Amino acid sequence: MKKIYPNAASALEGLLHDGMFIAAGGFGLCGIPELLLQAIKEAGTKDLTFASNNAGVDEFGIGILLQTKQVKKMISSYVGENAEFMRQYLSGELELEFNPQGTLAERMRAGGCGIPGFYTKTGVGTVIAEGKEHKDFNGQTYIMEEGIFADLSIVKAWKADETGNAIFRKTARNFNPPAAMCGKTCVMEVEEIVPVGTLDPDHIHLPGIYVHRLFQGEHEKRIEQRTVREA
Repeated sequence: MKKIYPNAASALEGLLHDGMFIAAGGFGLCGIPELLLQAIKEAGTKDLTFASNNAGVDEFGIGILLQTKQVKKMISSYVGENAEFMRQYLSGELELEFNPQGTLAERMRAGGCGIPGFYTKTGVGTVIAEGKEHKDFNGQTYIMEEGIFADLSIVKAWKADETGNAIFRKTARNFNPPAAMCGKTCVMEVEEIVPVGTLDPDHIHLPGIYVHRLFQGEHEKRIEQRTVREA
């Protein structure tokens, strides 16, 4: 089975359609699938629903798809750095489903494991719990959250072998593995593709069985908030 593609556009060929549900990896601007997001923008695919920790910033990440009005709904934890996101949400142009970060990660992981729902205490007694099933376990109240089953997963890895076994660096590991697991098809961009057998099996964060297509690309290292002390 061919897994390696020359670039983002070819790796997405035949997978995109209007109205699809996409799970995207990354945390802030760390480990986001920037090349795949750019390719989706250029493809013009619209009415998209994204499950992602955040929506990037105005000029980077999912933010570039917000600018072109290609996103219909966001399922996210944090959206505070994106002015266009705020404008669209407050004007009613964009639908938003807030999730606590741990809940969102677990919803993705659950979907990847074939688990349709699970109970958590996070959000009980808040607006997060409105309309959700409540159940008591050992005298404690929990709410049920549903697993995420996306049409497509797009993620970014630091290093992967030719079969898709992948390693993520530091914070990029938070959401990329569960996001990769929950899509019917997973496309992964990689900083470096190495031959099979190069990676220590004990260091693999995502088994290649979850990855259907991958490509190597050049990536920009952005810092979301640069803070320095005075000289």
